[in-house]
Amino acid sequence: MSVRLLIRGKVQGVYFRFNMQEVAKKSGVIGWVRNLPDGNVEALVEGNKEDVNEVVEWSKMGPENARVDDVELEYGQYLGNSDEFIIRYE
Repeated sequence: MSVRLLIRGKVQGVYFRFNMQEVAKKSGVIGWVRNLPDGNVEALVEGNKEDVNEVVEWSKMGPENARVDDVELEYGQYLGNSDEFIIRYE
C-alpha cells in the first residue's frame, strides 16, 4: 500500500519530520517526509495496510507542539523504491 500525505497547519519548526520518521520506523514502513516551501509537510508512506494506517493516524495529530489542520491523502501503487523511511531535505 502507498499513500501520499499533504499535512497542513503548524507543522514546521515542531519536529514533525523527525517524529514522523520515528513513528514510521517503529511501524516498519518505508518512504520519506519533507518540508514544503509553503509551510506544509509532504510524505510518502509505503508498507502493509495496517502499518501505513498507523502512520496516517499519527499524522492527523502530529507531535506535541504541532497543530494539524488537515491531512490530504492520495492513495497509489506500492513503489518500493527504498528500504527505509528518510527525511528529505530539498
